[in-house]
Amino acid sequence: MGMAAATQILLSLLFLSIACASHGLGPVQSDLDVFVELRKSLGLPGQRPWRYPCASAGIWCWGNRITRIVLESRQLSGFIPPAIGRLTELRQLSLADNKLSFRLPSEIANCRKLQILNLSNNRFSGDIPEEISSLVALRSLDLSRNGFVGSLGFLTYFPNLENLSLADNFFTGKVPQSLRSFRNLRFVNITGNRVHGSFIGETKIEYYNEENNLALPRRYRLAENSSGSTHGSIAPRSSPRSSNRSTAIAPFPGSPKDGKHKKHKRPVAKWVVGLLVGAFAGIFSGILLSLLYRTVMNSIRGRQKVSGLEIFSPLIKRAEDFAFLESEDGLAAMEIVGRGGCGEVYRAELPAGSKMKLIAIKKIITNPPNDGVDLSEEDTKLLGKRMRQIRSEIQTVGHIRHRNLLPLLAHIARPGCHFLVYEFMKNGSLQDVLNQVAAGRRELEWTVRHRIACGIAAGLEYLHLHHSPRIIHRDLKPANILLDDDLEARITDFGLAKALPELNTHMTTSNVVGTLGFIAPEYHQTLQFTDKCDIYSFGVLLAALVMGKLPSDKFFQTTQELSLVKWLRNVMTSDDPKRAIEPKLMGNGYEEQMLLVLKIACFCTAENPKERPNSKDVQTMLTQVKH
Repeated sequence: MGMAAATQILLSLLFLSIACASHGLGPVQSDLDVFVELRKSLGLPGQRPWRYPCASAGIWCWGNRITRIVLESRQLSGFIPPAIGRLTELRQLSLADNKLSFRLPSEIANCRKLQILNLSNNRFSGDIPEEISSLVALRSLDLSRNGFVGSLGFLTYFPNLENLSLADNFFTGKVPQSLRSFRNLRFVNITGNRVHGSFIGETKIEYYNEENNLALPRRYRLAENSSGSTHGSIAPRSSPRSSNRSTAIAPFPGSPKDGKHKKHKRPVAKWVVGLLVGAFAGIFSGILLSLLYRTVMNSIRGRQKVSGLEIFSPLIKRAEDFAFLESEDGLAAMEIVGRGGCGEVYRAELPAGSKMKLIAIKKIITNPPNDGVDLSEEDTKLLGKRMRQIRSEIQTVGHIRHRNLLPLLAHIARPGCHFLVYEFMKNGSLQDVLNQVAAGRRELEWTVRHRIACGIAAGLEYLHLHHSPRIIHRDLKPANILLDDDLEARITDFGLAKALPELNTHMTTSNVVGTLGFIAPEYHQTLQFTDKCDIYSFGVLLAALVMGKLPSDKFFQTTQELSLVKWLRNVMTSDDPKRAIEPKLMGNGYEEQMLLVLKIACFCTAENPKERPNSKDVQTMLTQVKH
């Protein structure tokens, strides 16, 4: 009987193991199908489908189910497919430092066991799906350095969240009050966004300052000593990993039979009731006054809510002036005044009553073509360039003001695109004007050209010496100099600009950016740029103002030097340096002044960057050229 019972138990265990194995076959095939689709969407290298993903680098499994996907710094250029939601056992998804784009799929909310989600330093865009709030097991959420837009409304309830980083995106609006309920939260970084403060714990934190790296304040409770009595001291709230010793307020002295307790029972009760009623009345009055204040302020300002709108200039008084951009065809009837590598520029007229009459709207498309499917390397580079341009414009001219810089008035984030709003410059760019002069359709006398040169130098001096941190433009050329109604120069297009920290003498990049003919030679050779690279570009621009020719002019292809800078240097040391002056400017009596400006251009384009003057010296030399 004992042997039969043992045999029956062994057979039961055998059948149970077979049943468990067969039950595991379904999920394995399901996870395999998802991973095949995931591999294709992410653009993972390799031609063959991976039959055993659990044996692949960056993939971890437990019980034949995929639990971790860590594919960081792999140069992936695809997108996250909706099928990711079928990996129900997934605990970690880390795809940082790639070139992934498009939206975060709402289906990821089905990965209910997900604890770590790291998508930092990619090219994702669009709103964060609200369904992500169902990932209550999350401990770390890092969506920094992407192109996400919208509000922080998805931060509803993450009880286990410890680390939260949303830095360097395009989030707007208020920090939600729900952050107070994240009891385990230890670190928060939302810099580089346009969100403003709210109450977290007992401390009000303002988020306008992009330089702050914000951490949550500690919460406090009453502390209890060893004897059980309560003191008036305050101690930090214990962390979840610390001791679970409970805290209670010590009872009133004396026993329930104490006559004094009975005597004072009624006054204490009245005091407690009065305190509660007063607190409720105060809260209600505060809410009422807050609503009244907002209503009055909105009626005074006449502002309506326009989603995704950030206003940087006091010249823009009414947000509803941009309501026409809410619809997809808002720009359809408007005049296109320019096209560039990142999109079109439109001319728009604001309604009557606005301080600004005419504005220029640059539309930058950030949606990948074909919804992100089969992105080529060129497409991913273009999307990355566009996102960097938006962020650079906002971080530079969105926050600085100078008469010779074209300020960013507003930024409007839309699904799939961004709008950058500027003051409209009816005279166009300096390059347009020079081309019109060369074609004989316009005149540009020397005194105006000299004023333009001084204005550009003043703008550079502000960027290099008076703004902290220093800003290097990196693409200074006539096409990026706009002229206002008075032909005053305005430096524009800060899409390639970089802020140089105070203690840094230079910065290094992975590739050379800029416009051929205006790029300093040392930048080509070392991939290191400084403010002297801007000085070199300015020197070429100075020469173009006097010579009436750009580095791309066919004239230099017929010369022995094949270069504007080298040709100019040889002519300036010859017996007839006036050959470098545009013939239309000869005979006006300013030849000597123009030769002095050409000498300054030679100083600025010296081969050795240490021999070039700084922007202040350039401005001083130009202003000393007398008419």
